[in-house]
Amino acid sequence: MQVAYFEDAIANQLRPLCWLRPVFELVCGQSGLRERVNRSLVPSKWGGFIRSWLADAYQEEHSTALINRGDWLRSEPTLLLNGRWLPDVHQLKTLLPGDAVWLNDTLVGLMINPADAAQLDPFHIATSAEKWAREQRAVPATGHLIQYPWDLVHHNGSQLEQDFRERHRGPSKINVGPQVALLGMDDNFYIHPSAQIDPFVVIDARRGPVWIEAGAQIQPFTRIEGPAFIGRDSQLFRANVKAGTTIGPVCRVGGEIEESIFHGYSNKYHDGFLGHSYICPWVNLGALSTNSDLKNDYSAVSVPLWGESIPSGSTKVGCFVGDHSKTALCSLFNTGSSVGVMSMILPGGRLLPKHIPSFSRVWHGAIEEFPEGLEPTLAAARTAMGRRQCELSPAMERLLRTVYALSSDERKRTIQRGTERRSKSA
Repeated sequence: MQVAYFEDAIANQLRPLCWLRPVFELVCGQSGLRERVNRSLVPSKWGGFIRSWLADAYQEEHSTALINRGDWLRSEPTLLLNGRWLPDVHQLKTLLPGDAVWLNDTLVGLMINPADAAQLDPFHIATSAEKWAREQRAVPATGHLIQYPWDLVHHNGSQLEQDFRERHRGPSKINVGPQVALLGMDDNFYIHPSAQIDPFVVIDARRGPVWIEAGAQIQPFTRIEGPAFIGRDSQLFRANVKAGTTIGPVCRVGGEIEESIFHGYSNKYHDGFLGHSYICPWVNLGALSTNSDLKNDYSAVSVPLWGESIPSGSTKVGCFVGDHSKTALCSLFNTGSSVGVMSMILPGGRLLPKHIPSFSRVWHGAIEEFPEGLEPTLAAARTAMGRRQCELSPAMERLLRTVYALSSDERKRTIQRGTERRSKSA
């Protein structure tokens, strides 16, 4: 069996998190959809149908993937999966050719025979698949459908538990010193033998499982409360990690973290609070950077995605920070903030704007274009990635330049509104 992942028209609602990646790579639980399904189903081939301007960089990162091509669908039965679906992988194993899986009238899965693959248009995969699926056998879906960034955070705790049970095969040997406190049942822990757990660490799995990957380093006076996931080669420094948190690979994290997702390759080394938030790769949160995730009047939070205020329906919403953005010390984010790709933030002793568009800087409270253009920020990205033995490839640089152009209108509108507000208050 093959697996093909696709993005539908709603994918853009997950900006700024999906500016540089397909939606099926967004993390919820221990990983994104693609990694979870490929690990469980072990398909003979896999590929994806994604926004065209993502294709080169994504293909470079995943050289064996078949991207935006329809020919390979004719070789054997293929499971098509909507990239916004958080499925129960056990349901996927029961699907038969001709099964169309629906969740709230949205097509989330389709098992198609090679002979029927010609019905699909690779340039309009979502609409052509839905049209064909309406004539097939309808199957109700389990799981959840992601519509906005906060949905990933909201479902993270339950997905962490599901991923742990799917991957864990009973109690494993746990090699920690006597001064490490493990609270809870043995079968609620997975700690890779190469992980380094220092004395005076508390790992509390009484309310949910804790998974610590290879090469992780947990320094003294850290507390981890499950459900939680600590990714490969990540380091925790005197951290208070509360339930529902994912820390992806190669992160450096300290301070208080609550129900948040670090996608990977990001830093929050120092003290400060981060709650109900999603942090993309190559973000650096400076010392004492802190966000609010609850309004003083306990009312539901709205989030200004792409400059448009979207009601979340939730009272607990933090911030969503796009790739390569940096905050200076003591940056203070309001409840429900959205920060785009490659933003540079210098606080001015007050709450930051709730909407900071991609490729802009906050300079003492005002949002501005980069005064020296894009090149210095690309140079900073090369430096930051080089510190982790990674490289800003030509394909990724082209993608960043493309997103710079695509986000231009949003940036200009936001700056213009800020200028008008300051003029009225002068």
